[in-house]
Amino acid sequence: MLRTSLASGLCIFALLVANVAAAQDDAADKTADKKDAKDKKDAKDTVKDAKPVAPAPEEQVTGDPNPTAGSYMVQLKGLEQRVNELKERIFRSKARLNLLKETVLHGVIAGSRALIMHKNDMGSSFRLIKLVYAVDGAQIYAKSDDSGGLDAKREFEIFNGSIVPGNHTVSVLMIFRGHGYGIFSYLKGYKFTVRSSHTFTAGEGKQTGITVHAYEKGNITTELKDRPAVKFEVNLYATGGKGGGQ
Repeated sequence: MLRTSLASGLCIFALLVANVAAAQDDAADKTADKKDAKDKKDAKDTVKDAKPVAPAPEEQVTGDPNPTAGSYMVQLKGLEQRVNELKERIFRSKARLNLLKETVLHGVIAGSRALIMHKNDMGSSFRLIKLVYAVDGAQIYAKSDDSGGLDAKREFEIFNGSIVPGNHTVSVLMIFRGHGYGIFSYLKGYKFTVRSSHTFTAGEGKQTGITVHAYEKGNITTELKDRPAVKFEVNLYATGGKGGGQ
């Protein structure tokens, strides 16, 4: 009977222990659920209160972002024209300095003078686009112009200054572009080059006048490529006077 009572007591004790453990597990689960719920609420509040970060402003690009080929060509054309003008000044200044140096070295400061004139007698089928002059191999004038400005100057001075008495050679290079309208527009695709030179004698105390004529030789049956030509007209005058022709 004692054993029966002891066994019953142990069973009751075991049930009590099991109930207490189950109650503790339930309490722990509820605490964990509450903590998870609180963490989720805090996370939502954090997202709600967060402010979007503004993107960094893009750098402003100044100037034309897409420059056209035409604008480049205009700039290059202007630069090329300024360079050609500067070259022309340099060539003329250098030639005059060289001639002046020779004059001083030879003791003929008041000696000979030379006047070189350019005259364009070409017809409307030809447009002068390049012109180069040299005296005794020294370039005294050089200019290129596709716009028609060089061709429009029908007569102008190339050189006017002192020169050493004796023999000298003036050389010229002319380049013409074909010019025409309508059925003759094909001429624009052609270029005609003319080279010529002439030796003259500068007399002591004299002024030598040289006019270089560009003209069309032949007639209507002459081919265009054979028409451009150059001739030299030389006149000798007394220095300081109007003088007569040679």
